[in-house]
Amino acid sequence: MPSANASDAKPIETAHEDMIHDAQLDYYGKRLATCSSDRTVKVFDVVEGDAQQPSGQTLKGHTGPVWQVAWAHPKFGSILASCSYDGKVIIWKEQQPGGWAKIKEHSLHVASVNSVSWAPHELGAILACASSDGKISVLTFKNDGQWGADIFIGHAIGCNAVSWAPAIQPGSLIAPQPTETLPGQHPPVVHTVKRFASAGCDNLVKIWGYREDSQSWVEEEVLDGHTDWVRDVAWAPNIGLPRSYIATASQDKTVLIWTKDTPTSPWVKTALDPSASAGSGTAAAAGKFPDVVWRVSWSLAGNILAVSCGDGKVTLWKENLKGTWECVSDMTS
Repeated sequence: MPSANASDAKPIETAHEDMIHDAQLDYYGKRLATCSSDRTVKVFDVVEGDAQQPSGQTLKGHTGPVWQVAWAHPKFGSILASCSYDGKVIIWKEQQPGGWAKIKEHSLHVASVNSVSWAPHELGAILACASSDGKISVLTFKNDGQWGADIFIGHAIGCNAVSWAPAIQPGSLIAPQPTETLPGQHPPVVHTVKRFASAGCDNLVKIWGYREDSQSWVEEEVLDGHTDWVRDVAWAPNIGLPRSYIATASQDKTVLIWTKDTPTSPWVKTALDPSASAGSGTAAAAGKFPDVVWRVSWSLAGNILAVSCGDGKVTLWKENLKGTWECVSDMTS
C-alpha cells in the first residue's frame, strides 16, 4: 500500500492562536478558509499550492470556537459560511477584493452549531446546519434578497453533521431520454431533488427530503448501523448513475459505506476493514479503526473516500472491481 509522507505536504502558517478545526479550499482551489478555537475564520490566497502569507484576511464575529467553514458555489459570489459553539451561523461575502462583510447572522439554534453544508448549486443558495440542540435548520436565499429558515428536530441529544445528496436523480444518466425536441419547443426539464443526510448523537443517520406540496422537510429513511455517536456523514457525488453511496464515521471506531442500487432499493451497509490492508500495522479488531473516526470526505468524482482518524492518520479508500473496499494510501500528519 503506497504511503504518503507529511514531507510531501507544505505546511501553512495560519497565525491562528488555538486549535484549527476545519480547512476548506474554494471551488477553484485558489483560496483556503480555516477556522479555529480562537473564534476567528481566516481566508488565504493559494498560488501553486502555497498559501500567500500576507494575503490572509481574518473574519471576526463569533464568540466561541468555530467548528466548520463552507464555501458557496462561485455563481453566487465569494460567499463563505461558518458555524460555532456560540450557536450562530454567519454568512460572509467578499464585497471587494480583501473586504469581507457579514451578510447574514443565523441564531435560531440554542446550542453549538456543529456543521454547515451548501446544497448543490442547481438547487439555489441553500445552507443546511446541524446543532447540538438536536435541531437541523435550512436557510434559503430568496429572490427578494431575504433569507428564509426552516428549523425542525433531527436527532435526540444532538446533531453532528449534514451532507447533501447530488441534485441529479440517481439513474437519470442512463434513463431513456424523451424524443428529440422540435424547433421552438423547450428542452426536457431535468428533475432535481432536495435531499440531505444528517448524523446524530442517537447513533443514527437520517435522510431528509423536501416535499414541495407541503413546503416542508420530512424524514424519508433512517440508517441504523453504528453503536455510538455518528461524527460525520458524506454523500458521494453522482453524475446520474443508478447507485448512491453514503459514508458515515463514528465514535465507535468504524466507517460504514451505505449503498443503494436503485431509487427503490434498500440501503445496504459495508464496514471498511483497516485490518485487511497489507502492512497496515494496526492492532485494531477487524472492521475497526485504531481510534475514533472524525471525518469522511469523497473525491470530486465520488470514487475515492478519505477517512480522518483520531490517531492522526488520513487513509484513502477505493472500491475494487469485486465490490470490496481497499485502502489505497495512508498519510500520517
